[in-house]
Amino acid sequence: MNSFEFDFHDLEIDAPSIGRLLGYGEGNLYNVFSDLIRELLGNASRVCSVKAEYRIFHAAEWNDKAKTVTLTGVVFRLNDIVYKQLGKAESIAIFVCTAGPEVEKLARQAMEDGDPLACCIYDIIGSAIAESAARLLHDEVRKAAVLMAKNITNRYSPGYCGWDVSDQYALFALMPDNSCGVRLNDSALMSPEKSVSGMIGIGRDVSFDPYPCSLCHRTECLFGNPRRRQL
Repeated sequence: MNSFEFDFHDLEIDAPSIGRLLGYGEGNLYNVFSDLIRELLGNASRVCSVKAEYRIFHAAEWNDKAKTVTLTGVVFRLNDIVYKQLGKAESIAIFVCTAGPEVEKLARQAMEDGDPLACCIYDIIGSAIAESAARLLHDEVRKAAVLMAKNITNRYSPGYCGWDVSDQYALFALMPDNSCGVRLNDSALMSPEKSVSGMIGIGRDVSFDPYPCSLCHRTECLFGNPRRRQL
């Protein structure tokens, strides 16, 4: 098990990046909310507890027909897209990372105080923190792979690219209890909500795609929405 606690400043999140996620480029609309975004971002930075963990498993068995991979006896039923990207991996890094529960508490308090705009911004900030934590963890896995003279893939999470979210149960079965303080509910959703889990392939014959959004058809994704990427 490799565990990390990231400092907020390592996440490289600033007010303009949150503004872009909200749908505002540089200009009058962003300027109206820039001070509020900076204030809420400062509040979040003081309380968030950003944690990440990963474990590396040998990919014991790939089944091309069923599109499954078996790790220490646990079977993952991957979609065609994910299977194609991971299928040449010799090992798999299973990971969990989280922004922690604190930013979610700020969002709930803002809503209780009758401030839905602040609630929305806190929600975006929490998502950005979790995604940045996943990016930093991804780089840690890359460093470990380099020491083994191997490459890595993009990271893939249950619920994306057609991979059924129920495989979260299999994923968490391979992680220690309460990994990073993250638990699954009865619908296979994570708590704290602003968390990311998934797989990264490791091997000599795998590769990383710097532009993976074309593989996924989710239109509601905060980071993959084409309109948001243009702002």
